[in-house]
Amino acid sequence: TLSSWSTSSIEEVASAGPGIRFFQLYVSKDTSTVTNLVKRAEKAGYKAIALTVDTPRLGRREADIKNRFTSPHNLTLKNYERLDLGAIDRSNDLGLASFIDDQFDRSLSWMDVKLLQTITDLPILVKRVLTAEDTAQAIQAGVAGIIVSNHGARQLDYVPATIVALEEVVRAAKGKVPVFVDGGIRRETDVFKALALGASGVFIGRPVLSALAVDGEAGVRKVLQMLRDEFELTMALSGCRSIKEITRCHVQTPNEAARVSSRL
Repeated sequence: TLSSWSTSSIEEVASAGPGIRFFQLYVSKDTSTVTNLVKRAEKAGYKAIALTVDTPRLGRREADIKNRFTSPHNLTLKNYERLDLGAIDRSNDLGLASFIDDQFDRSLSWMDVKLLQTITDLPILVKRVLTAEDTAQAIQAGVAGIIVSNHGARQLDYVPATIVALEEVVRAAKGKVPVFVDGGIRRETDVFKALALGASGVFIGRPVLSALAVDGEAGVRKVLQMLRDEFELTMALSGCRSIKEITRCHVQTPNEAARVSSRL
């Protein structure tokens, strides 16, 4: 899934090789910018739009502030190079954050799903749903799928972990749309638990990023193969011959554990 704010363009990533690609869209206050990005993703063969709904404003990312994070001068926001959105102020550490924050549409609402549906025929997934109420509204708005995410807990402190929120969202979806989970996947047992709690699939971020930093493309291939091999082993040791056999009975939540203890 390629972010709007990637330092590689939609077209560059599409030409890199085969595979299913989604485009993660941050809604800009400039409607023509949104249309431009979505149409380019559609033309380049992306299979879905992942609409990010938890960023009407950029959160206070304290790790970035503490580390004085700024983008290297040799990297640019490639998807916006052709658009006249102004320049990033590189004279201070918050230049990139300020530029990005200024682009967001702060009036973001469920109507933006309807707007996207007039622009593209691609399936629209809503990214960053954590409650039953938002799930119901997303389905009412006509989304094709839901991504349970808390933005790596970087947007708002004290939000629930994705694995905690997952089952509530799955129940509220009632099978009407697929529910995915993004964030918190660190090993194969996390994938297994997510599927057992009703997820249709998972998105993996930081393990891939760390592997890329360690050993480039070879590192990414290795970490994905490790996850696949260990997931198959977890299935075998759990008595599951296929993904369909992974069920809710394979996991126990903390609340359930507490009830068992009280009965004893």
